[in-house]
Amino acid sequence: MPQKDFNKLSERQKAILRFMHQYIESHGYPPTIRNIGEATNITSTSVVNYNLNKLVEAGYLERSEHISRGLRLVGTLPGMRRKRVKPENQVARIPRIGHIVASKPVQMPDDTGHYYDEEDMMEVPPTLLMGADPNEVFALEVKGDSMIDAMIREGDIVIMRHQQVAQPGDMVAVWLLDRSETTLKYYHPEGGRIRLQPAHPMMEPIYVDAANCQIRGKVLSVIRKLG
Repeated sequence: MPQKDFNKLSERQKAILRFMHQYIESHGYPPTIRNIGEATNITSTSVVNYNLNKLVEAGYLERSEHISRGLRLVGTLPGMRRKRVKPENQVARIPRIGHIVASKPVQMPDDTGHYYDEEDMMEVPPTLLMGADPNEVFALEVKGDSMIDAMIREGDIVIMRHQQVAQPGDMVAVWLLDRSETTLKYYHPEGGRIRLQPAHPMMEPIYVDAANCQIRGKVLSVIRKLG
């Protein structure tokens, strides 16, 4: 999408973009709507939402309603240079246990395991855990692009909570028992079968028997791959 001239944005929209740039550079992940409102003196979340949508239309943001902090800054801001700032000292330690496929299901060994070495651990801001116990959370690197419209791309890291149940529309990691395959999709139970819905305009949903679909975890948040 072509970018609108930065100078033609409203002052409020420019302020939102500047704050988002600074916040992402400092924290490594996007701010919440509340963070944006507080930083730009906007008291109404609906007004923040309105301006975020305008910035999407202007080509400066990508946005997903399905993922916490689902904002990606994609535009070039005048005078803004990338500067890495040391993140907050407070972190949570969770295991990074491998990959999850966001494409057609592929065969993977059933070996997520329960024991992790020090080299398997990664540090993340506690806010990405969405209140979950760190002992119930793990991280997976995404392979494939079937969830691209949910702003999850190859190389991104999904933060997941161990759980075996999900609500319709949740994004989950599922193990297909009859195929010994795994995949990352939206979960939609439909009677005796499960529709595993990708977020890609060129990909069809996958239908599986409910008895052969085992939920392994629900996506809490995403760490975007820079670049």
